[in-house]
Amino acid sequence: MTLPHVPGGAQPITEQLAAVIEQMPDPSGGPVAGQLERDLAETFGVPHAVAVASGTAALHTALSACGIGPGNEVLVPALTVVMTVAPLVALGATPVFVDSDPATLDLDYDDAARKVTSRTRAIIPVHLWGRMGDPAALAAFASEHGLAVVEDAAQAAGTARDGQRAGTVGTVGCFSMKDGKILWSGEGGFLLTARRDVAEHATAFRSHWQPAPPGEAPLSRLATNSRLAAPLAAIALANLRRFRGLVELRRAQTRHLLHALEQAPGLVALAPAAREEWNGFAALLHIGLPNPRAFAEHLAQQGVPNSTGSFRLVPCDTRPMFTDRGRPCRGAAQILDHMLAVILTERDTETTLDRYAAVTATEATAWAR
Repeated sequence: MTLPHVPGGAQPITEQLAAVIEQMPDPSGGPVAGQLERDLAETFGVPHAVAVASGTAALHTALSACGIGPGNEVLVPALTVVMTVAPLVALGATPVFVDSDPATLDLDYDDAARKVTSRTRAIIPVHLWGRMGDPAALAAFASEHGLAVVEDAAQAAGTARDGQRAGTVGTVGCFSMKDGKILWSGEGGFLLTARRDVAEHATAFRSHWQPAPPGEAPLSRLATNSRLAAPLAAIALANLRRFRGLVELRRAQTRHLLHALEQAPGLVALAPAAREEWNGFAALLHIGLPNPRAFAEHLAQQGVPNSTGSFRLVPCDTRPMFTDRGRPCRGAAQILDHMLAVILTERDTETTLDRYAAVTATEATAWAR
């Protein structure tokens, strides 16, 4: 299998970046972030995109725009990273952790329904590893309980299910452009929404409430500085112009690696759901070996980067700051304890992927004995 060539690369990024740097310093930030927002909205097929400084800032901004604050509760999967939860805590809201279904990786909606109270205002579905839950089930649950939907699509740019793009199902979708994401700018993020009022709030919130939404005075509310710097916007804009190719490359890399591991003992690839157009963010395999988490950690030590082994990903409800929140979410723990999610970047060549596969297969064979 030959990986596809992605046109562009370093030269157009360098040229775009140089053009912006020549215009600096510019206290206004220049036009590049605005152009990025217009192009993001067109690419993802939504009316509004707002660029911000990080994926965390996108969530913080989006939750504020949805009116989340002190006294509110927000449903959030335990199957996520702490960066999903930090923004809602910063706004004074309370995270309520919801379990996930090990068979599908989707939210356990029965568990979610049990945890809805009169204080619940929103739900944050997390498309971890680019995998997307059932959009119809999400929409129906949110509608039944009157909840805003703030999608954490940080890893899901390019994924769709049932014809709906990740980040466009709910009230607002949030993305990261940190290095390693398919659409990257070194650091940065953006949010997508169909609602003008949400976009206007987000635009004000990221810049100390200026420009303010119509009918409000600038600086009349406390907000943040989470603008996307012009050089990073320039990198993002250059990469957005080759986004389709970057998604196809990641999918091809994942296919290549999973194909090479088809005969590895104790490892079974996790196929996407029916009608899910997965972006292939990370090669996902279920570990059926003894002590599966220890195996993932061992692979990381052998040079195969992966979520649980390299970054010690655990259910968010087991983090020290959240361990007083009730019974742990066992489905999320089961998923992570048996997950091998191999971390990929666009720089990974066939040689790199074949090395990952060879090391993984060799170590799996030895581990199984």
